[in-house]
Amino acid sequence: MKSGSKASLFIEKSNTKAVDLDHRRKIKFNIGRYDAVVPNGKKQFSDLSRVREKAKNTKWKALESLDKNLEDFERNLRLRGGITIWAETADEACEVIGEICKKKNCRSVVKSKSMVTEEIHLNDFLEKMGIESVETDLGEYIQQLDGEAPYHIVTPAMHKSKEDVARLFSEKLNTDPGLTPEQLTLVAREKLRRKYIEAEIGITGANFLIADTGSIALTENEGNGRLSSAWPKTHIVVVGIEKIIPAITDLALFWPLLATYGTGQQLTVYNSIISGPRQANETDGPDEMYVILLDNGRTNILADPVSRESLYCIRCGACLNACPVYKNIGGHSYGTTYSGPIGSVITPNLKDKGDWKHLSYASSLCGNCTEVCAVKINLHELLLHNRNTAVKEGNSSLSERLAWKLWKKASLSRKLMNSANGGIKNAVVNSVFHAWTRGRSPLNFAKKTFNQQWKEKYGKE
Repeated sequence: MKSGSKASLFIEKSNTKAVDLDHRRKIKFNIGRYDAVVPNGKKQFSDLSRVREKAKNTKWKALESLDKNLEDFERNLRLRGGITIWAETADEACEVIGEICKKKNCRSVVKSKSMVTEEIHLNDFLEKMGIESVETDLGEYIQQLDGEAPYHIVTPAMHKSKEDVARLFSEKLNTDPGLTPEQLTLVAREKLRRKYIEAEIGITGANFLIADTGSIALTENEGNGRLSSAWPKTHIVVVGIEKIIPAITDLALFWPLLATYGTGQQLTVYNSIISGPRQANETDGPDEMYVILLDNGRTNILADPVSRESLYCIRCGACLNACPVYKNIGGHSYGTTYSGPIGSVITPNLKDKGDWKHLSYASSLCGNCTEVCAVKINLHELLLHNRNTAVKEGNSSLSERLAWKLWKKASLSRKLMNSANGGIKNAVVNSVFHAWTRGRSPLNFAKKTFNQQWKEKYGKE
């Protein structure tokens, strides 16, 4: 493994976080709160398995007719005065946004929570243009103040305690370090309200694209999405093409499902359907609305009939909360926008598989991610599919291929298996291939194999 490679950096960060007991304590506390409320949210469904299956089938239907659905969306949005822009890459999306900002003489932007804008590194791009880009979601705002990327798909600052946030606000905003969470929230509110007034452009993502009405759907708990989309004169939406759903009536299925699996609520506090800029008979809303439909590798996933299922994801974050690997190494160790099981599935397909294939191995394959997925994506099977594809495409080293070949040969031979007694196994694992013992106690194998003990007891194999 090359020093400085994506894989080596992942292992380095993971090793550091795995032994950080303070980090474990914070994550255990926050995920514990999530686990406590999700069962209550699920009670609203009389047949939860059927609801999840229906959601999966709806996403399947949407993606099987993706071209038509996106064209329907574009046509219906245009009828309401909205403008659709197609971006094949992250660079194209940023360039389009940059052009709009120049046209509007934009000096400041307010952004609501959006993972896709993190994916294209929009804040860095705008900063280079001399444009202030302010995150308005409280968690994202905290992370921006600290110079960190989001830690989690749904809760960006999950790894921070209230004391951490109080210290951060004290350092960056000169507040009292002893402020309560309620007081810290009021400070952020006061700071951000000024930014809404000053900003020329508001940028949001979208939880769903609605084909039959040409609308975007936003779901949130703070109201920053509504302020970002309605207060500035120009509203820019950046959204992945996989977020399409066929009809507005599908929201009755997806909004409660997303709320329950995302935060344990029956429904989030603010749910908005935005269908273009302000109309002639309306008092609120922007003068212009642009929707940037981003590919950025998604059609690569769509082209694979197996991996395509990963595009069903509604970004609820449930798989992250359930994953034993994520809970031990944290979101930043992955080194990419989308972490946890879903991130490990889609990142190697959105980016270079050779650089990112290691994420497909960052799993215990316990299947818990599949068990909790709101739309029943077979995540652990997709991780195995990624591994298989990487090997077939030559993204594996000679030593790795040789090791697995020898392992297969030994596993298929009872004589070879029995010849490796406990002493030999101890030497191989603890001394020769000693990656296991770098962070763990030595393994001590039984002196005799189960097969040998069986033979001695019953006189047969």
